[in-house]
Formats: sequence, structure tokens, C-alpha cells
Amino acid sequence: MTAKPAAVAARATVYGYPRQGRNRELKKAVEGYWKGRVTADALRATAAELRRSHWRELAGAGIHEVPTGDFSYYDHVLDTSVMVGAIPDRHRAAVAADDLDGYFAMARGTQDVAPLEMTKWFDTNYHYLVPELGTDTVFAAGASRQVAEFREALALGLTARPVLVGPVTYLLLAKPAPGVAADFEPLTLLDRLLPVYAEVLAELRAAGAEWAQLDEPALVQDRTPAELNAAARAYRDLGALPDRPKLLVASYFDRLGEALPVLAKTPVEGLALDFTEAAAGNLDALAAVGGLPGKRLVAGVVNGRNIWVNDLEKSLATLGTLLGLADRVDVAASCSLLHVPLDAAVERDIDPQILRWLAFARQKSAEVVTLAKGLAHGVGAVSAELAANRADLASRAGSPITRDPVVRARTGAVEEADARRSQPYAERAAAQRAHLRLPLLPTTTIGSFPQTDEVRTARAALRAARIDTAAYEERIEAEIREVISFQEKAGLDVLVHGEAERNDMVQYFAEQLTGYLATQHGWVQSYGTRYVRPPILAGDISRPEPMTVRWTTYAQSLTDRPVKGMLTGPVTMLAWSFVRDDQPRAETARQVALALRDEVDALEAAGTSVIQVDEPALRETLPLRAADRPAYLAWATEAFRLTTGGVRPDTQIHTHMCYAEFGDIVQAIDDLDADVISLEAARSHMQVARELAAHGYPREAGPGVYDIHSPRVPSAEEAAALLRTGLRAIPAERLWVNPDCGLKTRGWTETRTSLENLFAAARTVRTELSGT
Repeated sequence: MTAKPAAVAARATVYGYPRQGRNRELKKAVEGYWKGRVTADALRATAAELRRSHWRELAGAGIHEVPTGDFSYYDHVLDTSVMVGAIPDRHRAAVAADDLDGYFAMARGTQDVAPLEMTKWFDTNYHYLVPELGTDTVFAAGASRQVAEFREALALGLTARPVLVGPVTYLLLAKPAPGVAADFEPLTLLDRLLPVYAEVLAELRAAGAEWAQLDEPALVQDRTPAELNAAARAYRDLGALPDRPKLLVASYFDRLGEALPVLAKTPVEGLALDFTEAAAGNLDALAAVGGLPGKRLVAGVVNGRNIWVNDLEKSLATLGTLLGLADRVDVAASCSLLHVPLDAAVERDIDPQILRWLAFARQKSAEVVTLAKGLAHGVGAVSAELAANRADLASRAGSPITRDPVVRARTGAVEEADARRSQPYAERAAAQRAHLRLPLLPTTTIGSFPQTDEVRTARAALRAARIDTAAYEERIEAEIREVISFQEKAGLDVLVHGEAERNDMVQYFAEQLTGYLATQHGWVQSYGTRYVRPPILAGDISRPEPMTVRWTTYAQSLTDRPVKGMLTGPVTMLAWSFVRDDQPRAETARQVALALRDEVDALEAAGTSVIQVDEPALRETLPLRAADRPAYLAWATEAFRLTTGGVRPDTQIHTHMCYAEFGDIVQAIDDLDADVISLEAARSHMQVARELAAHGYPREAGPGVYDIHSPRVPSAEEAAALLRTGLRAIPAERLWVNPDCGLKTRGWTETRTSLENLFAAARTVRTELSGT
């Protein structure tokens, strides 16, 4: 008789959970508050009910320790700024007058006050509000929300663990405030910030917290010795506090690397590490430092960023190896489940045989619980779950959906010349100038225009079969006519059709490409109240028929001015989808690029002279470690060039990027070989223009002069001032005038005024340049 394995004290936990609710109740409540239809008390009541519901779901699934503090009305980094009192001077009056309105003013701005800058959270599609700090920043603890939410969980009889952004990551994510020297390093404020964290931890301990989690994902990036020393000092000092909960320092998204031995030597009681393939190396590194004797290890073995079912047997093997490396091993997802949809079980339009391959937040929580049970009581305790999991994995591996011989033959035949334009840029630029005959400082928009209630109603009616395709297309044509007419009256030079037919810039294409799956309820937060439904890239990709030609050619028939064809690029199609994990991403990107190349060629054949292939995700998908970046950038830039490499010299290729840090990928932007690039620049005061100039970027560029993620309407003089700043970096003959990003989320009233001001600014600066 085989001896039953001795039980170990493994427990299940997660670091965070989707905030929105099953029906996006949070989005509706917040937007209702902004519009005056929902009171502050009603908004807070909705938020409290969502938190309670999420905690009960987690506890009911078997999660032993639920997170608190991960919930946010807008952004958890903004919440941290409020918690430590880092309120920009321009927002202090609003925060003092009304803490909720002031909070949203920091996030979105007002007509009179600019918001905080927004950028991507590491290599995800989530956006955070960048803290603004300076030499005169005074921190002050204000953890009432964090304490109150922890007490809410305790009142439900739950074991809870407050989750906070760690002090080192908070400072490394910050930027110098306006007016502060550009070379100011926020990390120099660490000694001012640590006493505030000490106060917060003491308050949480007084409220009954046994553990507190401090997230330090910035430490998985390459860090200087000074930054590692700051981390060592921070957790030496916090660990030495007599009045605090036990500290769990969490990292995710990549290997902890040189920061692992630093944190292991500090007096914190636990570390949380990512053990998925994204963080390969953490296991060996942990063994190399002698493990974590006397400490708690939370092992993130379930991928918190993708939606494929976990290989439970493989994860149990990893967990078994870890048992000898720490005093206690608990099981978790690799990061917050904020990055995946809520529940795969509610998807009714996905084939049940495919649905079994998928795991959203609820299914991932169940996987964590199964693994903790298997670790604690042996594989016999979870034999049924393991058998079902093996069958799910085998079903996916053997499915014909995943492999198309025709697609694979085409990608295998790609040659280097296919990813290269036929003429160098200087010759193309001359041909394009002669063909397009655009004025100095040409004006355009990024692509989308406001999605009206009429369009949304028509789209819903089409899905419900209340109208037929012909009636829907009539509605879309009416929207296009309005958009073209407005742009002509406003004086824009290169027009767009407005994308009224598109639900989302990735989903729209995914629904027309083979190999993709679409969800009905797979919402994921991108920023604030902006939620997207990332499609699922499950198999080999091809384009059965044209996707955009119909609407682009219709728009062009309404005007003599050039109308841009609008496509989403291959890297962004991957980054904003849940990508298959059974082949290299480079191979998947090449498949998508060839499908898009067919669309580019069809647009050109239909008479489209300007084609924009958006790649806003090029920077966000950049690996967090420098050593991993060259390989990524090689296939990513090749995929873009493969998409666009077949057009004539006089066809102008544009690309667009937004809300990321571009300075460290300027060479990659150059390598795209696009004729024109437009970039977000309004919130960062033209920083990217200076970065392009420093690199010697030789092509045309349009750094944005209108921040479309704020309801503010920029004046013509404000836009002109930004243009003048841009001209100090980019010559007038190569400078375009455009907003930061697409206008889909804005209203028509503010859009009209903003674009009229944008054109007026261009006209003013043109006059200044001409000297007349």
C-alpha cells in the first residue's frame, strides 16, 4: 500500500480581480456620475457592492486569502498618489473641495486644468496615471480608503490581505512635475516616502491586517546598482518597523533577476514571484540564492495575463520543486487578474469544444485552488481535475483550427525583399509630394470619430436582427457623409472616414480574419472607464475577403481630398488580443502581417493614396529586460514592413503610436520605414518630438497637439504653442498637425471645436512661417 503524502500548508490566493462587474456596472456608474445622473453616494454604493461580490466569489471558489485595495474607480497608481498625498499643485483646490471630483480631475482633467499624463503599465495594455513629483513634494499619509476596504472584507468574515503599490515602484514610475528639472530623479525622494508607508502599514495593522502586499514589478526590469540599493534600504527599513503587518513583496511580468538576492536578504516575511514562462529563470535563481528559508513564497504558476487553461500537472511539478525552497509555499496567479475577462462560462457564441481551452478570472481562480489542494494533499486529491485538464490540453493540441497548411506554406515562402519598400524614403517622399500636393503643416486626424448613439443603436439592432444589413449600411454611410463634410468645412487636408462601422480597432479585424475568436462578454479594462474585448488568437490567420475597402472607397467618392485607409498593424493585433501560446509570437505576427498586406494592396488598387497602419502597441510589447529586446524588435518591425512593403512609391504609409514611452524605441520607429508617424505628445509637452530630433529621425512626424483622453477642449493658441514647440525639433516641411489619438471616445461637440481650433492653430503657424 502506497503511503499517503504528508499534507503541507499550501493556500490559494490572488493579487487582484477584474473591477468592472459582470455587466460593467462600475463603468456605467462612474460615467453616470460624470454626467450628473448618478450621485456620489450611489457611485460609492455600487463600488462597495462590487467589492463584496468579488470577495464572495473568490472565497466561494476556495481562495483562502482575498486581496483588498486592488479595486479602483479609475487607476490604482492614481490611488497610490492620493494615499501618499502626492497631489499636483494644480489639482489641490479641486481635491480639497471634493475628494471624488478632485480625483477624477487628476485622471481626466477639466476645461481649466490638465490631467496627469497617462502611459502603459509595463508591457500590458492597461494604462496608469503617471505621478508628478519634484524637489518640493511633501508626502502625507491618507490611507482611509485602503483601511476602509480592508475592514469591509473583514466584516464579511474573510481572511484578507491589503495590496499596495510598493514605494520603489511608485517612485520609479513617477516623472518630474512640470517646471521641475528634466533630470530630477523621483527615487531621491525615497527617504521622504518611507515614513508615509510606515504610517499606512501601522494603520492597516491596527485594523487587523496580518499580511500586507507591496507590489514591486519595476524590479523585474534592468536596474542600476543605486536602484537596487534603494530597494534594499526600503525593505530593510520597512521590515524593521515594530508596528506593521507581515510584508509580502510581489513581483510579476518577468524574472526578478538581480533584485531577487537583494529582497531575499531583507527582513520581509515573504516574496511573491512569477513562475510562468514569461519569467523563466526565477526558479533557478531562487535555488541559486539558497531559497527563502523562514519566509513565505507565493508562487504565481497560473498565467494571469492570458486566457488559456493551465497545464496543471506541469504547474504541480514546479510547485513540488519549490516546496524545498521556502518555509511555506502558497499558490497564486502570476499577477493581478485585472488583465483577463471575468468569466468564460457566460460565453454562448464560442464552440463548447473551444471554450474548454479557455480560463478567465473565475476559471483561473479555480485553477489556483486546485493547485493549492493538489500541493497540500497530493495529486490523488485532484485526480479528476487533472484528468479533465489533460483532455482539454489534448483537444486544443489536436484541433485543425490551430494549423492551416496554406497559411504555413505562405509564411514559409517569405523572403527578405518582401519586407522592404521598392525605393528609399527620399525618392518616395518626392513622389508623394508630387502626387498628394499637401500644404505646409498638413492637418489630419488619427482615424476614428465619435461613435454616436445612432451608430451603436444600429449595430445592436443588426445583431438582434431588428434591421437588415442594407439598413445598417445606410446608417453607416450617413455617418461617413457627416464626418467627411465636417472635415472639409473644418479645413483638414487628409481626411478619414471616421470608422463608424468598427466596434474596436482590433476586434473589427479579428472578426473578419480566420483563426480569431470573438467574445461577447470578455471585457478588460484599458484605462478608467474604457473597456475592450480582446479577441482570442487561436489558430492560423488568413484574410478571406476585403475588410475596409468598401467604406474607404465610399468616403473617397465624397471628396477630392485624400482619404486615409485605416488598418491596425500586426504587432498591435497580437498585443491587444489573447495570443496563442503554442508557437513563437514571431510566427503569428508574420501570419497576421501577410493577411494585412492583402488588405493594403487591395486599398491601393482601389485608389487609396494614403494608408495608415496603426502600431500603438509596439512600445508596450517591448520586453522588460534589455537583453530580450533585440529579438522582439527584429520580428516586430519586420512584420510592419511585411504589411506595407508591397505598395508603390507614391502611396504614403502612415503609422500611429500613443500613450507609451517612446524614447527607447526610436531606432525601431525608424526601422518601420513608414513615411509619416503620428504620436501622442500633448500631455508630455512634445517630449517625443525632442526624442525624434535627438535620434535624427529623417521622415515626417505628427506629434499630437490635442489630448483626446481628456474632456478639455484645447484653444487654438494652446495648440499653436505646442506646434511651435514641435517646430523647434522637427522642420516645418516634415511636421504634421493632428490629435494624439482617435476620437471614438469623445463627444461630437467637443470634437468639432477642438478640430476647428487645431486647424486654426495650423493656419496661424503657417502664416508665421511664411512671414505674411
